[in-house]
Amino acid sequence: MTQSIAAPRLSKKIQSLQGGAESSFVRMVRMASSVPDLISLGRGDPDVPTPPHIVEAALRVIQSQRVNYTAPVGMPELREAIAHKLKVENGLTYDPATEVIVTAGAQEAMSVVMQTLLDPGDEVLLPDPYYTAYEMAIGLTGGVVKRVPTAAEDDFEVKVDAIEACITPRSRVLVLVSPNNPTGAVISAATLAQIAELVLKHNLIVISDELYEKIIFDGAEAPSIVHLPGMFERTIIINGFSKTYCMTGFRVGYLAGPAALVTPMQEVHHTLTICAPTASQHAALAALTGSQDCVIEIVGIFAARRRVLLDALTRAGIPYPQPAGAFFAFADIRKTGLTSADFAMKALTEAAVLVFPGTQYGPGGEGFLRISYLAEPSAIETAVARLGDVF
Repeated sequence: MTQSIAAPRLSKKIQSLQGGAESSFVRMVRMASSVPDLISLGRGDPDVPTPPHIVEAALRVIQSQRVNYTAPVGMPELREAIAHKLKVENGLTYDPATEVIVTAGAQEAMSVVMQTLLDPGDEVLLPDPYYTAYEMAIGLTGGVVKRVPTAAEDDFEVKVDAIEACITPRSRVLVLVSPNNPTGAVISAATLAQIAELVLKHNLIVISDELYEKIIFDGAEAPSIVHLPGMFERTIIINGFSKTYCMTGFRVGYLAGPAALVTPMQEVHHTLTICAPTASQHAALAALTGSQDCVIEIVGIFAARRRVLLDALTRAGIPYPQPAGAFFAFADIRKTGLTSADFAMKALTEAAVLVFPGTQYGPGGEGFLRISYLAEPSAIETAVARLGDVF
């Protein structure tokens, strides 16, 4: 008798997180690879070159042939530079030895924080729409996402009443991403003050994702909640170099917070990556300690492209909530009667434009498209004109 051999299976956890069917995101990316004359306004990866002095710092290390591990928490001089940046630019004081960890990108920092803070069943309050990596990072711990609705009429700024309505006895963490991916929303100082009171009332921990802090426009400000009374002790800042310095592929970011929370994160980080890439850490050090004129130039390029995108959407008659920061407009296609996924698929197949449906970023994105301006202005104008025909 031949014994049957059971096929290997995935864990129930990963099956429940990923689902059985191919996602619209994966399907669209696969299809886009064969679309002639495609214009992509879907990316979140800056196409602007990394400043030369940053690249040269990485090259010097590679050419030295001494690309060994650094201290797991990051090179001391880089942690000192991060602490100095937080002090000078943000008015926040952190001990570089015990309150800063250099990570393999901001996305690793998300996983480190969730693995350290959450037990199975703990709830994370996540304003919806949201960057979907948070959902996966939470789910992998056995945590539960509690989606906090936001509204286009508020430019998708999260409101304190909406947060409070979602709080239960299992609520543990509140995630604030400002400026926001995918909506471009920025949380005002007045709203942050209300949120801080709520956090203290319900004994929550805050993750303050400030990755897009310098990508802000029209006089907007993106203050950190850490400044408010009682927030330093219960907030973890996540930040990095990918967006401000166009260093996405370098994979280097950081987290900062009180030693009581950050020290236990060191071993989790070590287990995941040992340390951030050594050459990338040297590049990040050059980014922080070198001239910041490159940041002014990069943000200027983004500002000009944003203006092109918003003006083109207005000409095409496609409405949008005002995006105060990040790389995106969250275009409103509700009056077409199409779902976000159906509209995005029509845009791909009929107009050769790749944009992503709002539902890729949570249920609250239904009726919207995430459109990035990470392309040349002429391509942005052509793509939006094509979208206007579909609209």
